[in-house]
Amino acid sequence: QVQLVESGGGLVQAGDSLTLSCAASGLTFSHCAMGWFRQAPGKEREFEATIRWSDGISDYADSVKGRFTISRDNAENTVYLQMNILKPEDTAVYYCAAGPMGPRLITPSQYNYWGRGTQVTVSS
Repeated sequence: QVQLVESGGGLVQAGDSLTLSCAASGLTFSHCAMGWFRQAPGKEREFEATIRWSDGISDYADSVKGRFTISRDNAENTVYLQMNILKPEDTAVYYCAAGPMGPRLITPSQYNYWGRGTQVTVSS
């Protein structure tokens, strides 16, 4: 059974940093890509970052490139999203997702498994 459990969300001020974690289990990690998405109230779920578990190759949405960093710890089966210089518009529920490796995994439909999300609120 696949489980993805996010943690690390919270309330921070603009300009602060925050690191989200996603503990994964039940996956065939060598064939997986992991992604982070976010969803603000009234908006669609949008792609933030993805990483291939096998070789660590990553990709980012233009809106977070240079501010967010995705990484994985193979020993802990955990994926991280380091978020720097946070802005009020980064406020959303952040979701971790897992899916089969493929080109440009930037849409929710490309992922098979989802966590329940963790709330990030950035005050101005």
